[in-house]
Amino acid sequence: MDGTIRKDIKPGLVVVVVKKEDQRSGKMTQGIVKDLLTSKAVHPRGIKVRLESGEVGRVQHIQG
Repeated sequence: MDGTIRKDIKPGLVVVVVKKEDQRSGKMTQGIVKDLLTSKAVHPRGIKVRLESGEVGRVQHIQG
């Protein structure tokens, strides 16, 4: 699943995100969702989340 639909993403899910500073390089970071930061139902570049590690990024893939 991609990470553009908010209702598909819940705290505790393992996701792959791109952090803002990594957008140019495309470097991905995997982690567990702590908070959803995007309020819109759909976002074309991915729903923004905070991971349990404290990192913030847009969801590219939902693992599992």
